[in-house]
Amino acid sequence: MGCIHIQNQNKYFVDENTMMIKVGCCGFPISMKTYFNKFETVEIQKTFYTLPTIENAEKWRSMAPKNFEFTIKAWQGITHPASSPTYKRYKGKLKKPQNYGFFQQTDEVINAWKETEKICSILKAKHVLFQCPASFKPNDENIENILHFFKKIRNNSYHYVWEPRGKEWTDDIILEICKKTGLTHCVDPFSHQPVTKELAYFRLHGSPPGKKMYNYDYTKKDLKELIKLCRSFNIVYCFFNNINMYKNALQLIEFI
Repeated sequence: MGCIHIQNQNKYFVDENTMMIKVGCCGFPISMKTYFNKFETVEIQKTFYTLPTIENAEKWRSMAPKNFEFTIKAWQGITHPASSPTYKRYKGKLKKPQNYGFFQQTDEVINAWKETEKICSILKAKHVLFQCPASFKPNDENIENILHFFKKIRNNSYHYVWEPRGKEWTDDIILEICKKTGLTHCVDPFSHQPVTKELAYFRLHGSPPGKKMYNYDYTKKDLKELIKLCRSFNIVYCFFNNINMYKNALQLIEFI
């Protein structure tokens, strides 16, 4: 990785070849105040289940340091059908529930993005994650919808990140979609390598190397391997999404 020098109180790292690694958690495992003192970025999870009020988003931004970076997980109304169990945590009522999810070409899906974008704007988020359920298959309809959706919401103010799930999504299909839309392919680097280059967006779910997702504590060996996996990219976001996310994120920073 070269000679890494530390920037901004150990919160992110740049090597002599201008590679940058940002480390954080998926959500706040500790108080926001403490988190802001330890890290320089976070992936907001709450926005996936229920979008916060404008007032709450403004409060979060005001609490964070000026250079702190929020990334946003887009509201599930865009990606997940109303039948998804994730809606159990949705604090609201859907009109025409059949029109939500799977990037459908409906007013409901576009409005779901517009509401998500409002929060992105307030938090000054540049990266937006769109996580799809495994039930979102690479059939003709879904591929047409995802291409149409990202063409419609194209905006140079944001960098869109896509996390497809399911073995049916082959690298060839993912790469073709990313080329046409400008999407960054999000992966857990221990299970798959992204098809897109330059910028990497890693979400570390705990399995593999662990036997079970989320319930895993990354070892020193794992973290050394993770650093190796980061070397192929100019910019890397590493977000831990396991039960020991806070501990492991700090360990990665210390390791670097």
